[in-house]
Amino acid sequence: MTASWTKRAELELQEIIDRIADDNPIAAYEWGERLVRRADAAARMKLSGRVVPELGREDVREVFLGAYRIMYRVTGAGIVVITVLEGHMQVRPDLDPDAR
Repeated sequence: MTASWTKRAELELQEIIDRIADDNPIAAYEWGERLVRRADAAARMKLSGRVVPELGREDVREVFLGAYRIMYRVTGAGIVVITVLEGHMQVRPDLDPDAR
C-alpha cells in the first residue's frame, strides 16, 4: 500500500528537495525518495504514527524521518499525507487536515 499525497504536501516535498539540491543534488534526490518511502511505510501501519499534538485528532498522525515530520490523515483506504515539514517548524494555521 502506498500513501496518497495532497497537492500541498507534494509542493512541500518538492521545496525540501529543491532546498537540499542547492548544496547537493544527489542527496536531494535520496532524501525525497526516503521521505516517500517513510510515508508508504506509514500507510502499511496507519495507526503507528503518533497523534499530532497541535491538532489532537486521532485520525491525524505523524511519523518522523531525521528532522522531518510527515503528517497524515488516516482514511479507510490508507493514508493521505497532508504536510511535510522540518521538525522545528510549527504547524501552519492554514493547514486543513481534511484536504484531499
